[in-house]
Amino acid sequence: MWPRVSLDGVRSLLLSRRDLDFLLHEWLDVEALTKRERFAEHSRETFDAVLELSEQVAEEQFAPHNRAADLDEPRFDGERVHMIPEVAAALRVFAGTGITGAAMDESVGGMQLPQTVAQACFLWFQAANIATSAYPFLTIANANLLLAHGSPEQIATYVGPMVEGRWFGTMCLSEPQAGSSLADITTRAEPRDDGTYRLSGNKMWISGGDHDLSENIVHLVLAKIPGGPAGVKGISLFVVPKVLPGSDGADGERNDVVLAGVNHKMGYRGTVNTLLNFGEGKHTPGGEAGAVGHIVGEPGQGLALMFHMMNEARVGVGGGAAALGYTGYLHALDYARTRTQGRPPTAKGGPPVPIIEHPDVARMLLAQKSYAEGAVALILYCARLLDEERTAATEEGRAQAHLLLDTLTPIAKSWPSQWCLAANDLAIQVHGGYGYTREYAVEQFYRDNRLNPIHEGTHGIQGLDLLGRKVVIGGGAGLTLLLRTLTATVGRARTAGLTEQADALATAVTRVEEVTRALWSAGDPAVTLANSSVYLEAVGHVVMAWIWLEQLVAAGDREGDFYAGKRAAAQYFFRHELPRTGPQFALLESLDRTTLDVDPAWL
Repeated sequence: MWPRVSLDGVRSLLLSRRDLDFLLHEWLDVEALTKRERFAEHSRETFDAVLELSEQVAEEQFAPHNRAADLDEPRFDGERVHMIPEVAAALRVFAGTGITGAAMDESVGGMQLPQTVAQACFLWFQAANIATSAYPFLTIANANLLLAHGSPEQIATYVGPMVEGRWFGTMCLSEPQAGSSLADITTRAEPRDDGTYRLSGNKMWISGGDHDLSENIVHLVLAKIPGGPAGVKGISLFVVPKVLPGSDGADGERNDVVLAGVNHKMGYRGTVNTLLNFGEGKHTPGGEAGAVGHIVGEPGQGLALMFHMMNEARVGVGGGAAALGYTGYLHALDYARTRTQGRPPTAKGGPPVPIIEHPDVARMLLAQKSYAEGAVALILYCARLLDEERTAATEEGRAQAHLLLDTLTPIAKSWPSQWCLAANDLAIQVHGGYGYTREYAVEQFYRDNRLNPIHEGTHGIQGLDLLGRKVVIGGGAGLTLLLRTLTATVGRARTAGLTEQADALATAVTRVEEVTRALWSAGDPAVTLANSSVYLEAVGHVVMAWIWLEQLVAAGDREGDFYAGKRAAAQYFFRHELPRTGPQFALLESLDRTTLDVDPAWL
């Protein structure tokens, strides 16, 4: 009921290695990156080796306690957090693999792998155990922010121990009264003569905020320096460790960061989620209350710098959603192949058949396949853009990759979070009555994935980001580049004989351009942005159709069940999913005011 491999003992029920190989090598051509200086010491062999290691550790160390951590979630006794020992054991093994620093520079202890390969590796851990994988997920993003924006001293102090897996990291943005409205945070950072700051305030929804899984926890905290500008311009970023490092690198005093409570979520239960108090006075480093912090960057740059971690986390949340949708699909597929029930309408007697032979079950499986495989492909494409941003031969090429990734980020976060959750819903449906029992894995996958539409910014926030910022900044340069990229694929698809799909995508591309122009011609930003969530969904579906057309072109005329499955999933998406955008675009073009004009008293 909780299988990790199918009955033949070979095919993983976490992800498809065959699909990853197709995406990495037949489509994204990651081996070509080894011709670039940064990746010159790597080869197809090293890429394959680290993927195999990731699959092995995910199967052997992460997956076995996925259910146990869900049933026996972290508990707070008023002093410390308690959790099952398998979590710490798995994370020790993970740290030993070196995958924490997979894409980081060798100079800081990393492997200097392409981000595309590192992302594919991490998908195994997210599929195996999304809750336990959250600890290294946050740590990696924390270290990357410091590598990009920290001082040499901060990098030397904090990044090495995080890459080694001895220290973990968090991001501390939200507060109980502010939620996602970061302009309203009240955490204060008082400057001291020695260049440090003393922080006081509360942070809510902090994943990995307190535990005994590591020697130290490095918090990246948004706070306001008294006397600074109001709103987001007054926000600064601080690195605040749980334990202050001593001058010799050893642990020093306990910082004034206190666990005030643990939140209990419907999913991700194995990830301790906390309310933290800074400057409570329970600990007084140097005899003074207040959590000691060091500013990262300059005062007032906090939110801009934190977006480095937030954007990485948004794509990563999309990756986690994709991984959960994928493993749910594989579990449903395995169940449908072995569960016998009913007979075809044309059968006259005979034994029951595997339910996969019923067209409606095949429909549900094909929908899941199109969502999950498409979402994984989108996430890996975004990772490939990051490799281009870092290593493309020309400055223009690097800039174009950055712009396209920036434009795609809200879609990469939200589309998998919405549609791979729908895949998990269908996985439950395939299981029938068993699907919503705790004896089968698919009900947990759904609960775990339900958090991802909220993590790192809700759908509404991503819609506002896409329509309100990404498609208009720079005179619409991001949207222009995205549509030009999609149109280039249409041309290659027509050359390959994929006329039906190419024509459908070309029409959709035209509609995106027309509707975006119509929305911003309203003359009232309130009207425009009231439609931003529908816009996000519609454009997201067009992007996913493009991702599927890219895969069709990469598959070419190759034969076999794998490629036939790709073509069937693509056909499903183009015939069943892309047409959804027609009514959505018509609604958007009408500049609908229904939600804008509603009086709260009516609800």
